[in-house]
Amino acid sequence: MTFSAFRRHLMAAAVASSLALTAGLAQAQVKLRLSSPASPTDQRAVAMLEVFGPAVKDFAAFEGHWNASLFKQGTELEAISRGNLEMSIASAQELAEFFPEFSVFSAGYVHRDAAHQVKVFNSDFFQAYKKKVEDKLGVKLLTVMYLGRRHVNLRTDKPVNTPADLSGVKLRMPGSEAWLFLGRALGANPTPMAFTEIYQGLQSGAIDGQDNPLPTVKDAKFFEVTKQIALTSHLVDLNYLTISKKVYDRLTPDQQKRLQKAADDAAESARQRQLKLEDELVAFFKEKGLKVYTPDLAAFRKHVQGEYLKSDLAKKWDSGILDKINGL
Repeated sequence: MTFSAFRRHLMAAAVASSLALTAGLAQAQVKLRLSSPASPTDQRAVAMLEVFGPAVKDFAAFEGHWNASLFKQGTELEAISRGNLEMSIASAQELAEFFPEFSVFSAGYVHRDAAHQVKVFNSDFFQAYKKKVEDKLGVKLLTVMYLGRRHVNLRTDKPVNTPADLSGVKLRMPGSEAWLFLGRALGANPTPMAFTEIYQGLQSGAIDGQDNPLPTVKDAKFFEVTKQIALTSHLVDLNYLTISKKVYDRLTPDQQKRLQKAADDAAESARQRQLKLEDELVAFFKEKGLKVYTPDLAAFRKHVQGEYLKSDLAKKWDSGILDKINGL
């Protein structure tokens, strides 16, 4: 072999080695962009940045885009389906827009607490829901994320123990029919009102109360214009951490396993932080002079689920699904 031929041989080998290295790096750094309307200080966002990202950093580059800065809220699932986005934090309400049977997971008193959410997500019967989302949308549901327990927060001091005690109470709810139905199912007179108008509405008496998780009550200062919080926990709100099925399938089996663990660990971290915050806030509100107590939850659950079961909403649910959820 001549010197020139030897040089060409070395150069070819170097190029091949460089290409192999580049391909390896490309595989090692799959881009995972997540779009969410959540704020950067939201417990879910913090967990994704502090737990999920570092756990997958040797094979994926995680990017969190918050405050709906990448995609408008409600368009993320379609973006993933089109191949324009890799990850999102989706609600059951969003999935119900594509699959009406998902509305059961956004109904009142279906999920009892954060632990029950996890049991439902990991149950045998929920696997069919996951598969449908994968097959029809190309979106994989990785894990369930805890959003918080919604409670009834009132400006009046009349105790609320059962749904009958909410009769005639003007309870602010978001404007969609699903939310207004929940207000009626609770026994109240649901009043649609924008979130930004709640404080003034409570202050003026335009509404008698509102429902939100305790961290929201504190952040929005609703405690300044209310007298009590009945810990109804009527909606244990949730989100699903999602990923493009095409992107997931491109990962090696080991990478898929590690990504799944990272997702579960991030969800558990956010869950525990949110639960701790909710527990601490009970004392905070009591210090502010509010009455904070637990009403007859069995009475509320029975009444609310009964209202759903005889509604048109339940006609879209899979047969026997509520019994399966309650049985966990």
